[in-house]
Amino acid sequence: MVVYLRLLKESFGFAMNALRNNKLRTLLSLLGVTIGIFSIIAVLAAVDSLDRKITKDLSSLDKNTIYLMKFSFGPSDVPQWKREQFPNVKYDEYTYMKGVMTNTDQMGYQIFTKRESIKYDSKTVSDVNIVPVSYEFIDIQGLEFDKGRFYNESEANSGATVIVLGNEIAKSLFENTEPIGKNVRLYGKRFTVIGVLKKQGAGLFGDSDDTSAFIPVNFVRQLYGDNNTSLTNVIVFKPESGVDMEAYKSEISQKLRSYRGLKAGEIDNFFVNVFSGFTDFIDGILGQMNLVGWIISGFSLLVGGFGIANIMFVSVKERTNLIGIQKSLGAKNKFILFQFLFEAIILSVIGGIIGLLLVWIISVVLTKVLDFEFVLGMGNILLGTGLAALIGLISGILPAIAASKLDPVEAIRTGM
Repeated sequence: MVVYLRLLKESFGFAMNALRNNKLRTLLSLLGVTIGIFSIIAVLAAVDSLDRKITKDLSSLDKNTIYLMKFSFGPSDVPQWKREQFPNVKYDEYTYMKGVMTNTDQMGYQIFTKRESIKYDSKTVSDVNIVPVSYEFIDIQGLEFDKGRFYNESEANSGATVIVLGNEIAKSLFENTEPIGKNVRLYGKRFTVIGVLKKQGAGLFGDSDDTSAFIPVNFVRQLYGDNNTSLTNVIVFKPESGVDMEAYKSEISQKLRSYRGLKAGEIDNFFVNVFSGFTDFIDGILGQMNLVGWIISGFSLLVGGFGIANIMFVSVKERTNLIGIQKSLGAKNKFILFQFLFEAIILSVIGGIIGLLLVWIISVVLTKVLDFEFVLGMGNILLGTGLAALIGLISGILPAIAASKLDPVEAIRTGM
């Protein structure tokens, strides 16, 4: 064991000597490894950070949450022209489904509408994501409050002019003033602020609850009516835990088909979208990003491997005389082999560490510039270091074997 530690120390010394004596040549040779490790770890770190963000943003939603609407989350066998003819789900369908569906924990109604401006005194916040929802939404999405409360069933059903503000919207309008009980203007009406949500941070697709405002869905129904084609209506189902999801989806389809009077043989003119299907779609995209990262970095690592091999072959040639002396003094072939292998691994790891350092610097800069946390995890650091060591090992095998097989007499004579 002591012999191998000493061997490792000597190899480290030779590697540092190569860096000192041939700085440009060695650094250019290591560049391939640096770029390769940087490429793969940068992609993996970005994917991990995005995956962490998605998990955080969607943690409040049950993966079994179902969205009943006229659009599909994913690809569909129904032609687009046919889908465009599908009717919006209606509020009376929501009330009907509430009365007939079994095994349901919560059910809510939501309208996707255009963005609006909210005013308070002389201050205006534009491009606010207005979220008209029924009162059950607080339990479906698990909203958390900084101040105040969500609207109750009575306020929701009557379409009361009450509003719950996202954290950033409240700060922009009120700054250090207490927002609860104040009136803001929206849709030309006065809305009373009854709640402010906890700060959430940037959302997965740009929007988040911080830049949203929640109002009773019935207010928007009274404003626009139930047949406005510019709006998209959704019935949200949160089934009880342990429910057979296929049976539950079939029940939704059967009940709505019956209510709409669809005959046998007619296709569903609606889509039952399970939230887990959306997350699977996202996971597929992340997997493709990982694959592309591995392919791109693979070429760089291949070039880096040739660079390391080149350094080691030059090193063998420069130290031929030393190898002959070591062998004449009793050094075994295995000792020479490991000496050069360790040196190749050390050089490659140095290139890998430079690549990891670049990823870390960029992640710190991007985290500060963008409202998004890029994380270089310990798993990726170990993976990058391990990959670099593996490239060094593979690249150093042939030069190390060549060095170990040198005849001591010929090596000394050649080196003189």
